[in-house]
Amino acid sequence: MTAQKGKDLLLKIDTTGSGSFATVAGLRSRQIAFNAESVDVTDAESAGRWRELLEGAGVKRASLGGSGIFKDAATDATVRQVFFDGTIRDWQVIVPDFGTLEGPFQITALEYSGAHDGELAYELALESAGAIAFTAA
Repeated sequence: MTAQKGKDLLLKIDTTGSGSFATVAGLRSRQIAFNAESVDVTDAESAGRWRELLEGAGVKRASLGGSGIFKDAATDATVRQVFFDGTIRDWQVIVPDFGTLEGPFQITALEYSGAHDGELAYELALESAGAIAFTAA
C-alpha cells in the first residue's frame, strides 16, 4: 500500500439496520486497530522453556475511533440514537487500496467538546461485537 490521504479513509454506519450505509459526516480523523489475545500453553516440558502459544485460539477484536465536526444532521442523529439505545449496528471502514472491513460494532464512547470561539466537535469510539469481514480492494 502506498502513501495515501487520511481523508480517503471512510467510516460508514448502517443507518437503519437493513444494510443502508451512510458516511459518518464531518470526521476529521479516524483510526482502526486490530488485536488478538494469545493463549499460553507453556508447560514444564516446553522446549528450552520457551513460551508456547495455542494457534487459532484467543479473542480477536477491532477498535474504531474518530473525531470531527457536525455537518450532517441525519447521520449525527443516528450515531447519537445508536449510542443512547446501546444498539449494535453494522459499520464499514473503507481503506483505499487496501479493502473494506464490515461488521457489528457498539459505540463505547461519544464525547462532545467545543471552545467559545470554535466549532462543536465530537469523538466516538467503537468496539467490535462479532465477526468482521474483509473484502480486498
